[in-house]
Amino acid sequence: MAGRGRPPKDPTKLRRPNSVEAPTVITSDDEVRGPELPEGVLGCDKDGNEYEWHPMTIAWWQTWRESAQASTFTATDWAFLMDTALMHTSMWSKGQWTLAAEVRLRAAKFGATPEDRARLKLKVTDPVSAPQAPVQAPAPNVSDINSRRARLTG
Repeated sequence: MAGRGRPPKDPTKLRRPNSVEAPTVITSDDEVRGPELPEGVLGCDKDGNEYEWHPMTIAWWQTWRESAQASTFTATDWAFLMDTALMHTSMWSKGQWTLAAEVRLRAAKFGATPEDRARLKLKVTDPVSAPQAPVQAPAPNVSDINSRRARLTG
């Protein structure tokens, strides 16, 4: 007589359990966080004039400061993004497009695109467009069982 095969494995001992981990929800609050781009870190030209941040880098940095993810950033995260901003400004101002791949990889660590946020299991919600739970009026106090029955049936 044939058997039924092996018993199923213990789900807690599987490498990839079938359960899906719920994403971490971050709510956008329109608050500006993190430091501003510092001055004097880009060096000077031959005449002694300080280089300025490229306008695209200024916009990129402001986007990160206003992002919902910024609410979770620590000091080391901002330092890492500052290094990335240096690459970003070199990419745009000096045409060093070989840095684009590194900038993209570094930005992905913080959830720059919808795909990156899905991989990181992050969900960003907007408090204005988020569906609100309907407000239910509190039930009146029940003082008499007959009045309760009358309300429920009629």
